[in-house]
This record gives sequence, structure tokens and C-alpha cells, in this order.
Amino acid sequence: MKPGLPERVRGLKATLWTLIVPPTVWAAHFLFAYLWVSVQCAKTGGFSRFPLVFWGGTALALVVILASGIIALVQSCTPGTAPPHEHGTDSDRLRFIAYSTMLLSGLSFVAVVFTALPVLFIGDCR
Repeated sequence: MKPGLPERVRGLKATLWTLIVPPTVWAAHFLFAYLWVSVQCAKTGGFSRFPLVFWGGTALALVVILASGIIALVQSCTPGTAPPHEHGTDSDRLRFIAYSTMLLSGLSFVAVVFTALPVLFIGDCR
């Protein structure tokens, strides 16, 4: 019998590499947004009516950050001792990194939304 998705997610190894995924995705979206705006302003002097490429990139960034946060949420709920996770056990280390990743995912999600808001509310490049 195949294990379900939560069991497979709990089996993933949480490392510092998983911790930097959400802020890296936000930074890439930030760079993408500024490059997109500079190209649009240089070509047309404003944004297109509905910038499909920009919203597609924003949606992709939000989905990756949300998936990272959900994986971290499942990993942080592994059974063990109550917080604070200050001992050097593998379970405490996993839950600490997962909880930190979950918090960074929330911060990065909000940052991507705030990076995308000017395109929604501002229509020209003045």
C-alpha cells in the first residue's frame, strides 16, 4: 500500500536548503517584477491592460511559496516534545527548521503580494 501525501511529506528531509526556498522565490519574483516593469515602461510607457506574463509569474511564485509552507507545516507537526525545540535531537532539529520555514513562507507570501500590488493599482510609468 502506498503511503499518503502527509506521510511522504513527513519523510522529506528538512535542511537549510529548504529554509531558503521561500525568500529566494520572493527575491526572484522581485527581480522579475522590476525587470518586467522596466521593459514595459521602455516599450509602451505603461502597463498592458492585463499583464498576463506578470500575473502568471506572480501566481507561480505564490504557489511555490505556499507549497513550501504547507510542507513545512506538515513537518512541524511531527510528534515529539513540546516547544521550545532546543535539544539536539533529530526530531527537534526537524521541527525547528520546519517552523522557521513556515514563518519565512508566510513572510515571503506577503512580500510577493506587496511586490505585485503596484502593478494592480498603478497603470503608468510616471
